[in-house]
Amino acid sequence: MSDLMAVILAAGKGTRMKSALPKVLHQVGGRPMVQHVLHAANEAGVGKNVVVIGFGADSVREYLGNQVEYAVQEQQLGTGHAMLQAKTAIGDFSGTILVLCGDTPLLRGETLKALCQAHRHNQAAATVLTVRMPDPTGYGRVIRDGQGQVLRIVEQKDAGPDELSCDEINTGIYCFQTEALFSALSQITCENQQGEYYLTDVLEILGSGGNRVGAVLAEDYQEMLGINSRAQLAEAEKILRQRKLAEAMNNGVTIMDPASTFIDAGVVIGADTVIYPFTWLEGSTMVGRDCQIGPNTRLQNAVIGDSVTIHFSYGHDCRVADHVTVGPYVHLRPGADLGPNVKVGNFVEVKNSHVGANSKLPHLSYIGDADIGERVNIGCGTITVNYDGVKKYRTTIEDDAFVGCNSNLVAPVTVGEGAYVGAGSTITKEVPAQTLAVARARQTNITGWIDKRKK
Repeated sequence: MSDLMAVILAAGKGTRMKSALPKVLHQVGGRPMVQHVLHAANEAGVGKNVVVIGFGADSVREYLGNQVEYAVQEQQLGTGHAMLQAKTAIGDFSGTILVLCGDTPLLRGETLKALCQAHRHNQAAATVLTVRMPDPTGYGRVIRDGQGQVLRIVEQKDAGPDELSCDEINTGIYCFQTEALFSALSQITCENQQGEYYLTDVLEILGSGGNRVGAVLAEDYQEMLGINSRAQLAEAEKILRQRKLAEAMNNGVTIMDPASTFIDAGVVIGADTVIYPFTWLEGSTMVGRDCQIGPNTRLQNAVIGDSVTIHFSYGHDCRVADHVTVGPYVHLRPGADLGPNVKVGNFVEVKNSHVGANSKLPHLSYIGDADIGERVNIGCGTITVNYDGVKKYRTTIEDDAFVGCNSNLVAPVTVGEGAYVGAGSTITKEVPAQTLAVARARQTNITGWIDKRKK
């Protein structure tokens, strides 16, 4: 079992977000902020995560599920008070506690790992992660002695002019030896401008008691940016997107215009794929090698094979096999599953359907709740009529069938192997294999009708 545990402080409301949603659940880079923090903690080697929840506790629990254990801070009385609420969940753990903030989604696992390594190497009771901030307004200042040791951390509202001139700030991220932490927490008070119990006071208490208090200066201040407003959320989104674009290009992906390409943190893209402008790749989307995606394409939680072309289209919760062409103006809805070498042309919608290898849906069709075999041709304007107003039913079209233009297949119905459906037909019963089905009124030409109408 790991000797490293993380406590993530996520109880605050985030009033400046002006939202009914807990601040830590606001999405950035395709994930809620707190999920980014958990990802960084796990990369650092954490064996157990405890999340301190308060405002919107049920929503946080619903999202995180059993990824973590929980502690509840009913009243938000400060970071020191929040840590005390986590004591029961921490239990008899005696290793290192990594304290994190749930609203810092730009954190990297490698930064946290370096902090923990320095803490252990120095055998410190506490180690704080600091950074030099271009604009330190709003952050607690780190006050050191002549030898560079941390004396204390002073919050913005409690700081004097000399302290406010300091640009080294407290990131709110710490490593603590467990017993030393809770010994010091029992001594903190709320005698400050905010009337809160500050976790930062623990450092001064430990230092004055002869314990070693260290600090690690982080290189990249952007990692430490806390999100307290929609504007800051947008800035974090931009930074995460730039990171992801750089990662993709370093891995062999061509991105024609990074400024108009949006790729979530969890997306995976194979080498030699080309991403055209105004493309969104979101959620857990996976794109294979040698693909051409975009322009004007959005994929959410989609699995795309190799050598696929998708342009001017939208796909979500769908699967596309190798060598498929999709678009323009295609909607792949949840459960759409396209086999190898399938072609889906303009203005086609596919939902909860499997389309077999080498089949074609060239244009202007709705394919819903269908099982389509291999080498099937779906004519222009074909509709699978899957819903009777109460239930949905499936349509089966077997291998090598040909469905003529402007046909309605009223489910449940089967078109057999190698069968043909005549254009303009409404099919309501089975079409046997190797059979032509025509279901339309016989054409009648009435000679002289025009002259009679004119008279």
